[in-house]
Amino acid sequence: MRAVKRFGGEAVALVLAAVIFLIPFALMLLTAVKNQVQAIDLDFAWPTEWRVVQNFTEVIQARDYVLLRAYVNSIIVTVASVAIIVVFAAMAGFVLQRRAGKLGALANFLVLSGLIIPPAVVPTIWLLQGIGLFKTLSGLILVEVAFGLPYAVLLFRAFIAAIPRELDEAAMIDGCSGLRLFFKVIFPLLRPVTITVILTASVAVFNDFVNPLYFLPGDGNATVQVTLYNFQSQYNTQWNLLFMDIVLITIPPLLAFVFFNRKIVAGLTAGSIKG
Repeated sequence: MRAVKRFGGEAVALVLAAVIFLIPFALMLLTAVKNQVQAIDLDFAWPTEWRVVQNFTEVIQARDYVLLRAYVNSIIVTVASVAIIVVFAAMAGFVLQRRAGKLGALANFLVLSGLIIPPAVVPTIWLLQGIGLFKTLSGLILVEVAFGLPYAVLLFRAFIAAIPRELDEAAMIDGCSGLRLFFKVIFPLLRPVTITVILTASVAVFNDFVNPLYFLPGDGNATVQVTLYNFQSQYNTQWNLLFMDIVLITIPPLLAFVFFNRKIVAGLTAGSIKG
């Protein structure tokens, strides 16, 4: 009886997953290969004319190859942001876990505040303008780091809690201290959670739409998500090209999830158990 109930629950979960994820994905793929007239219907009808190459070429060439420039910008922002997040979050998590006290409690409160308090767009724009980084990739990188750092710090801190303090003391006896202790002894042990942070942060930054829209306006600074505006307007939306653009944007995160989903789950599980 229990086995039947378990099988029924799994079947229901699979059906819900198919409805929520697979059906919209199938609609996106079908619309992406239709012509503009048939794509307006937004239905599951089989394409009367397969326009895979034509739609792909039009999306790539649209607005003087803006999608290719957007890919370069997104890769730069993603790589730089994730690198900074990993290094600083690991260091902050190590310090917060090892040095408890009033100052540590205040730091923990600030980290949690970063997860709870919603971002303020206008003050952030004013700050970026004040330091001369508004409408620049460097400014967007700082914004992405600020938004992604709190979650990464919590993951690293939970994982570091499982590393015994005796290891720190032994390393200090051997002459390691400060940054050398962290990078030579502690950081290599953080490989599982580091992979998790890299993958989750990369997908989050690469898929970010709101921050580039607010803090990096302009065609020359476009990221991949902002290129969705290229194929829609007030009076006419090219649904086939819009969905083809979505397909091209979805490929990198989808491949990352398919190939590394086990590592993501393993890193999160290890951190939760050891924390």
